[in-house]
Amino acid sequence: MTVLSERQETILALIIHEYIDTAQPVGSKTLVDHFGLGVSSATVRNEMGLLTEEGMLRQPHTSAGRVPSEEGYRYFVRRLLRETELPADEKRLISHQFHQARADVDEWLRLAAAVLARHSRVASVVTAPHAERAVYKHLELISTQARQVLLVLVLQGGEVRQQMLSLAESFDQPRLTAVAEAINRACAGQDAQGVAAHAARVSDLEQEVTRLVADIITRADAVSAGAIVHDGIANVLTQPEFADASTARSALRLLEEHSFLEEVLAKALSPNVGGVQVVIGGEGAWEELKDCSMILARYGAAGYATGALGVLGPTRMAYGRTISAVRYVAGLMSDLLVESYAG
Repeated sequence: MTVLSERQETILALIIHEYIDTAQPVGSKTLVDHFGLGVSSATVRNEMGLLTEEGMLRQPHTSAGRVPSEEGYRYFVRRLLRETELPADEKRLISHQFHQARADVDEWLRLAAAVLARHSRVASVVTAPHAERAVYKHLELISTQARQVLLVLVLQGGEVRQQMLSLAESFDQPRLTAVAEAINRACAGQDAQGVAAHAARVSDLEQEVTRLVADIITRADAVSAGAIVHDGIANVLTQPEFADASTARSALRLLEEHSFLEEVLAKALSPNVGGVQVVIGGEGAWEELKDCSMILARYGAAGYATGALGVLGPTRMAYGRTISAVRYVAGLMSDLLVESYAG
C-alpha cells in the first residue's frame, strides 16, 4: 500500500470525515475554512491532486471537490483509524438489553441485529451459531401414541433436531426414558463417529435409536449457516448512494440470498472468534458489493459453535463507531454462548 505524507494523511482523513457527514464532494476551501490547516487553499488543492493521482480520491466532476475512493477508505481504515470504544453508557444499555432477554439463541439473534442496525445506522446481519463439528449433548424420547415416539436431540450450541420414530413394538415411557438416559451417559460430547461406535456395542432398542442419532448428527455436519436475521434495511435504502433501484437491489442481494452470504462470509471472515474484518467495495471480489462496505466479526465459543454478525452499508460509513459496535456486540454474544455451554 502507498505510504502518504503526514499532511496527505491529515487531508485524506478530513475529507473522509466531512464526506461521511455531508455526502457531498469536499473542496480545498472547505477544509481550510473548517479545520484551520495553517496552509493555503492552493497548497491543499495541490495535495488533493496528488491524492487523486495515488487513487485515494476521486473527482466526480471537473469543477467539483473530491470524494474518497475505495482505496482511500481502505488506507483510512487500515492506517489512520484509531481504536475507539462505544461510550460507557451505550455499553451499559446494550449489555442490560441482552441480559434482560430470555436465555434463547433466537432472541439473542434478533436483539443483536436490532442493536447493530440502530447503532450503525445501516443494515445488520446475524447468523445463528453453528457447531464447528456437530456434537451430541442430550436426547429425549417421548411416547406419543402406540409405536410412535418423538426423538428430540440437542446438539452442543443449542441446535435442536426432532424426528418421529415408528418402532417395531410399543414401549412405555419409563423404558424410553431409561434408554435415553443410557445413551446420554455414553454419548455426551461425542461426534457422529463416536455415537456410531457406541451403537455397535449395544443392541435392540438402544442400538436402533443410537444409529438414528448418529445419522442425524452426520446430516447436521453437512449444514453450514442456520437461521439468518437482519435488520435496518430501511437505513440503507434511504442513503443517497442507493437512490438508484438497481444499485439497491445489488447491495441487498447479500441479505436476501443465503448462499451468497455464506460465500462472502467464508471468504472474507477469519475463522477465529474475535477481531473485526472490514470489506470495502467488495475488495474486487464481488461486483454486487462495489458500492458497499461490510464490517464483520465472528462470535461464539471457540471449538464448539460460532456464528457471524456485522453490518452492510455504503462505503460512506462511520467506520470508527460501527467497528466499535460490531466488536462489542460480538463480545457479548460470545460471552452468552460460553455461559450457555458452561451451564
